[in-house]
Amino acid sequence: MEEVIKIVGKTKLCGEVKISGSKNATVALIPAAILASGPVTICGVPNISDVESLSILLREIGVEVIKKADDHIIIDPTNMKNIPLDHPSVSKLRASYYFMGALLGKYKEVKMKMPGGCYLGPRPIDLHLKGFEALGATVEYEKGYYVIKAEELIGNKVFLDISSVGATINIMMAAVHATGRTIIENAAKEPEIIDVSSLLNKMGAKIRGAGTNIITIDGVKDLGGCFHEIIPDRIEAGTFIIMAAAAAKEMTIKNIIPQHLESLLSKLQEMDVDMDIDVDCVTIRGNENLKPIDLKTLPYPGFATDLQQPLTTLLTQAIGDSKVIDTIYPERFKNCNELQRMGADIDVTQGSSVVKGKTDLYGQRVTATDLRCGAALVIAGLIAEGTTEIHEIYHIDRGYDDLDGKLKKLGANITREMVD
Repeated sequence: MEEVIKIVGKTKLCGEVKISGSKNATVALIPAAILASGPVTICGVPNISDVESLSILLREIGVEVIKKADDHIIIDPTNMKNIPLDHPSVSKLRASYYFMGALLGKYKEVKMKMPGGCYLGPRPIDLHLKGFEALGATVEYEKGYYVIKAEELIGNKVFLDISSVGATINIMMAAVHATGRTIIENAAKEPEIIDVSSLLNKMGAKIRGAGTNIITIDGVKDLGGCFHEIIPDRIEAGTFIIMAAAAAKEMTIKNIIPQHLESLLSKLQEMDVDMDIDVDCVTIRGNENLKPIDLKTLPYPGFATDLQQPLTTLLTQAIGDSKVIDTIYPERFKNCNELQRMGADIDVTQGSSVVKGKTDLYGQRVTATDLRCGAALVIAGLIAEGTTEIHEIYHIDRGYDDLDGKLKKLGANITREMVD
């Protein structure tokens, strides 16, 4: 038996939706919290399966995780032990690699299995390892485990060949207890990095420049507990904004930071989407005559690769041809095969696609091959004629907090069912 999502399309969405805390920030903030010597309270935590997997890993190493109310968790590392991380959750979860930086920073030694996650083509962690080595650590790979250790971590200059979010955060966490000053050059600038540095600074770290391409970390001896609220999820916000453009009569998306969504909002304006942008919300009204666009994903503040797949679904409804290029994950086009099953006219080549519109979509049995492909198929289901049945929805649950519940409140005809 397998749980699937079924959507009966062609019902117009209407109403308001509140965006949850950021998935990409949460999966880094939780490992960062173990650098403290006392309890850290994080609020705005989304109810997603990645948080459950991280909580399992924390308990494995003796960290107490207490869930309070809806979206508060308290992480208490007082009785933590540095034991090898080989739980199955490590290989299910890409973000488990943040334990490398956190444990190396705290104990000068970490042993863990290869991290997993959605397959989006090669996602090497050599930049992370190169950063750890620059701080004085040795890295060995033996019998399926990374063993990273250092007599002492010493501040250094680290230049990232690619401005990787994961590497920037991981090196930042390893460097907070290093002796002296660490400078990360060509650092990624994503809002999630600012959020992690803000948590670490509240704990007593000395980090400057997060959100720019040069981050400076002056090592400190001790970090204490603190209280931290997570930023809203810009990718969930973007997904609902795209859903509204595709399938809403009128819909307001609340609890957003518009500045984090500028690249998406400007592209939607180019498509002639009818919208009003406010301080912390955006209201969208449906428009049948959307224009085609050319789109290229780039590191923040460019267009987010995580929104490329959902936006491709909307482009099937634009009148004319749109070109999509993904420079971050050139293999991120598996959603196109699934959309073709539903009637989309898309030509895919290495790292790019041409979406020909406007095409009618029809309900079909499709598979969420990864998290954002799942979101793209939900949008397709909302605008398709008939019933769409989405399989492998565990991908969707990894990154979206109560997606179907939120859509039901907006008027979508969406259910979960067990099928053979």
